[in-house]
Amino acid sequence: MTDTPAVAPKKRVELTFRALILGCLLAVVFTAANTYLGLKVGLTFASAIPAAVISMAILRAFKTSTIWENMTVQTVASVGGAMSSIIFVLPGLVMVGWWMEFPFWESVLICVFGGVLGVTFSIPLRRALVVEANLPYPEGVAAAEVLTVGSRGAEQTDSAVRENKAGLWVVIVGSLVSAGYALLVAGKVFAGEAAKFVKLPAGLGGGATGMGFGMQFALLGAGHLIGLTVGLAQLFGLIVAWFVFVPLMTSPDVVAWLASHGISSIASTVAAGAPPEELAVTVWRNEVRFMGAGVIGVAAIWTLIKLAGPLIGGLTSALAANRRRNSGEVLDRTEQDIPINIVAGLSVACLIGIGGILAFFAQGNPTLASSTLLLVAGGLVYVILIGFAVAAICGYMAGLIGSSNSPVSGVGILAIVIASVLMLGVLAVAGLPADPSVVAFALIVTAVVFAVAVIANDNLQDLKTGQLVEATPWRQQTALIVGVGAGAIVIPLILNLLNKAFGFEGGPAGIAAEPLAAPQATLISALARGVIGGDLRWDLIGIGAVIGVVIILLDMALNASTRGKVKLPPLAVGIGFYLPAAVTTMLVIGAVCGWFYDRAIKTTRFADVGRRMGVLLASGLIVGESLFLVMTAGIIVGTGDDEPFARFFPVGDSWPAMTAGIVAFAVLVVALYAWVRGRSAKV
Repeated sequence: MTDTPAVAPKKRVELTFRALILGCLLAVVFTAANTYLGLKVGLTFASAIPAAVISMAILRAFKTSTIWENMTVQTVASVGGAMSSIIFVLPGLVMVGWWMEFPFWESVLICVFGGVLGVTFSIPLRRALVVEANLPYPEGVAAAEVLTVGSRGAEQTDSAVRENKAGLWVVIVGSLVSAGYALLVAGKVFAGEAAKFVKLPAGLGGGATGMGFGMQFALLGAGHLIGLTVGLAQLFGLIVAWFVFVPLMTSPDVVAWLASHGISSIASTVAAGAPPEELAVTVWRNEVRFMGAGVIGVAAIWTLIKLAGPLIGGLTSALAANRRRNSGEVLDRTEQDIPINIVAGLSVACLIGIGGILAFFAQGNPTLASSTLLLVAGGLVYVILIGFAVAAICGYMAGLIGSSNSPVSGVGILAIVIASVLMLGVLAVAGLPADPSVVAFALIVTAVVFAVAVIANDNLQDLKTGQLVEATPWRQQTALIVGVGAGAIVIPLILNLLNKAFGFEGGPAGIAAEPLAAPQATLISALARGVIGGDLRWDLIGIGAVIGVVIILLDMALNASTRGKVKLPPLAVGIGFYLPAAVTTMLVIGAVCGWFYDRAIKTTRFADVGRRMGVLLASGLIVGESLFLVMTAGIIVGTGDDEPFARFFPVGDSWPAMTAGIVAFAVLVVALYAWVRGRSAKV
């Protein structure tokens, strides 16, 4: 079949009501999926590409649809999905016992005010970081490529139409397979995880360690998206954590020495002769993960140091462009941002709203009421200074390594430590006691800053896509604000549902037996309590910081010796420390599978199409399983049954279910990649 160009619509159709509605609907779907995935494994995925594919398939029914209208849908859906990363902080308020559930309007307003600030803070950075900086923006460029070949227009060919249709089916099939497998795991037909823990011989210290992998297609898809470099860096962190520090810190001799100094968390567990799994998991959760926090903190500081020069130059360029506009110079349509006076007005309105939230919180607590003015003023200064800094950092990192890989976790950890230390200063000045309300106040301020960070992280990626397809910046920025609202409304509803069904570690128990790990929220809330309560394990964080410095030096040496071909991203190594081993292992497997798949199609005529199809498959795997498990939470809450599907073949904890699960998972992975390769070849 010949590639016949389609006829381009004459009218520029861009920011339309139907695009905003469709974008909001997709934002709800991707926000729900990302909320569950983030609470389960501590990772979220960029939803721009699957949103673009779905948009093009639906809007094809309208003859007037354009690439720019699809751009609007993708922008709204993408930023709504990104808003879900606020769950790295908000559950901390439940974990510390301040909230029993997530109050709807308070949660929504934290997300909206912080998210809109993320948009307004990133607008002055667009010209510097998107237009002038030579940054790859991997996800933004890929999304532009998908939009270009799939949207109506003069350059759209028959093969592009076929690719768009095939891509939609890849997303659907991937979603169905991952949801179906999750159903069988929930029904106890297959085991959801395979793990083995052992006690080491005395010659190796006599400690304990273990390894496992979670048989979850959502993790496999996330691994495919993060790529081999980040996946192997996480594997390196896992090896150092689980095969060096966990065995060392569970060794009887080391535990005895630590106990004599009052700093071991497992002395009584060792004395009681606990099994190796309990020993290893306890020391990892209570000690080794804090080393990971130290690694991440040092890596984030190093990132800030490296970015100082480019950020100063970028801001200077943005201010110069604003002066040109104010002097009456007419900018091209593709250079027209929301006017700076409107940006300033929106920012001031958000800051007033944030001040209102902080004042409402302080006035409602006897401990803080007398210092409301000091707390609100300090909180707003913190949001402005730290918020703009993290917007710039995350925006730059999104351009450098992509939104999915950008270190928002490290930013959150740094933000809570800084906020907690500042709260100690407020306590000293005002003479207040360090009670739970102080921890909660620090978490709320950090949640606002985190909302700024995650939206700026996503926005600049979307603005790069817009630049490549020649969208109008101010229209796209308007769509970004709409997306913030769509995501914000969904988040407390999903959080309350998951809280009632599963609960979070350290918080009130849910109906199901196993709570959601929420790794970042667990760590951030522990840091806040530790700093303000004065019992934070600074020794462990210090060890992690030293490890982080060593990893930075190693990364620099590898970069220099291999001319950038081999890297060891320090932030990814830190994540390998504090994610559960079963999660990290499957992420690495997914990264390796994605690498083998891309390598297998690299020399074929359909290499570019196949690569895009691989991304869509990974996205479908994440969406299907995540949405199924959100639905499962609703059934658990509605029925009060913690295992509503475990009635089919209840052997999920036995070796037959584990063996069957491993075999079925492996067969499905091979079959899916082979099927996607075949679909790509036919486009």
